[in-house]
Amino acid sequence: MTQTDTVPSIRLSIVVPVKNEAGNVESLVTEIERACSGLGPFEVIYVDDGSTDSTGAILADLRRSRPWLRVVRHARSGGQSAAIRSGVAVARGALVATLDGDGQNDPAFIPALVAALEEGGRGTGLAQGQRVGRKDGRLKTLQSRIANGVRGRILKDATRDTGCGMKVFRRDVYRALPYFDALHRFMPALVAREGYRVVHADVVDRPRFTGRSNYGLFDRLWVGLLDLAGVWWLIRRKRPSPEAVEVAPELRPTTLGRAQL
Repeated sequence: MTQTDTVPSIRLSIVVPVKNEAGNVESLVTEIERACSGLGPFEVIYVDDGSTDSTGAILADLRRSRPWLRVVRHARSGGQSAAIRSGVAVARGALVATLDGDGQNDPAFIPALVAALEEGGRGTGLAQGQRVGRKDGRLKTLQSRIANGVRGRILKDATRDTGCGMKVFRRDVYRALPYFDALHRFMPALVAREGYRVVHADVVDRPRFTGRSNYGLFDRLWVGLLDLAGVWWLIRRKRPSPEAVEVAPELRPTTLGRAQL
């Protein structure tokens, strides 16, 4: 069995991308443990995206008393989508939850997202959180509304808030998606492109615990527009995938020799 194969004893993998979040790690780990303790066996995978503060040292200390806590480190920062990808790559659960590492996403909503995904059946690939009571400030909230509005009109993904970091999805569905920077912001449209349903649940936003944001809405507006155009092209180019069934080898009749009679 390889490291990325599903281990039946792990029901859920929670992936948390962080960069320079030393002041937020311990509190959030404690909240995740409290929120997910009733979900059965789980693991938490922190992806340290090239932090230059004491984030790595704090995670190393927390791991000593928490066998379910795992840490993946990027030698240099690759961005939020790259961090999520690294976490999913080593995840052992068939279901994966993601949330931001700054404390704005409340882990208490993870069980509801897991339930929404599982109640939808195998044809449901993603449970997407949608923030209410935004705490990002007027400018960032306005930027987010404009970006979500433009994206929704073009991609028609029926999702109010794709930028919300709280998601629960099937690991095999994620691995079927085309990877690019900012993938996590377009997951509803791309999961639907693969033929899976997307369900939504409101989650209450809250202020970050400490520090400042390391991952913006888009690094530059034109990059976001290029990503949007690329996803639109991918959706337009999608063709139905034919069902593939392996053909069993034919059973050839055997002739019994004298010695076999």
